[in-house]
Amino acid sequence: MNPIFAETGTSVFETMSRLSVQHGAINLGQGFPDDPGPRDVREAAATAVLDGWNQYPPMLGLPQLRQAIAAHYQRFQAIDFDPLSEIMVTSGATEALAGALMALIEPGDEVVLFQPMYDAYLPLVRRAGGVPRFVTLRPPHWRFDEDMLARAFGPRTKLVLFNNPLNPTGTVFSGEDLALLARVCVAHDVIAICDDVWEHVVFDDNPYTPLIACPGMRDRTVKIGSAGKIFSLTGWKVGFVMAQPSLLRVLARAHQFITFTTPPNLQTAVAYGLGKDESYFRTMRTGLQRSRDRFAAGLTARGWPVAPSQGTYFLTVDIGRMGLVDDIAFCETLVRERRVAAIPVSAFYAEDAIRTAVRFCFAKSDETLDAALDRLGQAGSLA
Repeated sequence: MNPIFAETGTSVFETMSRLSVQHGAINLGQGFPDDPGPRDVREAAATAVLDGWNQYPPMLGLPQLRQAIAAHYQRFQAIDFDPLSEIMVTSGATEALAGALMALIEPGDEVVLFQPMYDAYLPLVRRAGGVPRFVTLRPPHWRFDEDMLARAFGPRTKLVLFNNPLNPTGTVFSGEDLALLARVCVAHDVIAICDDVWEHVVFDDNPYTPLIACPGMRDRTVKIGSAGKIFSLTGWKVGFVMAQPSLLRVLARAHQFITFTTPPNLQTAVAYGLGKDESYFRTMRTGLQRSRDRFAAGLTARGWPVAPSQGTYFLTVDIGRMGLVDDIAFCETLVRERRVAAIPVSAFYAEDAIRTAVRFCFAKSDETLDAALDRLGQAGSLA
């Protein structure tokens, strides 16, 4: 068997979910809302499956969805994409990432990864024959600088994989961060694969700027978005890929031999959803921000050292400030003794892991968050 997968142990996500069930815990480890998603978008999918086309849709995606994606990004990010030659629909953002890495990596190419990182990145890079080079981000600010990039980028660097906002830390990178990364990409003639799935989940009225909008990046960026994150419908697995035509043609070949197409009723519903009034997107962010604030305030009142969360569904707690140095053992204790599941942030590192941060998902109902806070209790009793 392929050792990249055969030698991979049970993931901490699977472990924590199993322990959560075993101990009847409130699961704040898994990153999905307990809300069913917008009813009108779900109704559009139901109507489409009953009254619409249910055979193979076009490989690149339904024309109406590709047009809706183009209109959406022009409206929200002032980026013009040609729906015919620069946009593709995939079966989720992870498929888009896998296809992009398979299409663009040749064996021995180096790929720069920022850690902590989504757990799929590293095995996908290695399976495609890439050699990972890491930029290691550390609390409390989770930022990179020029020296860190200089150590990671080199003559064999082909790609950089960049997630903004960043899961698991909730960091939204600043314009200065993006400008620095763009300059390095241009200087090294590197393609950026941008995992922008959280682009609409940004809080406190902070602006969101994609890397593709930075000088020199329009023709060297693969931008990936997710309907699942935009509409809190994570099980739908509808992703978007945007890239200049010569890049997209190669990405489409990889997509052709992975999933080929995505359910047409879901594509129809997403096309409808992307055209929703701006008030939907504002209300979605406001609701998640309110949940973040409610949970953060509850933790803080109980003595938990909460780190800022600028976006995503997640916030982190700095257990190092509680005198603890083993996030895995802490999470196992938490699920067994307090019956609340969280995720150790060290699971998002390949090397030199930070062992003093724990991730909670706050995209839950008030009742779920309040019950979790009651179970967690005072932080001092766990230190």
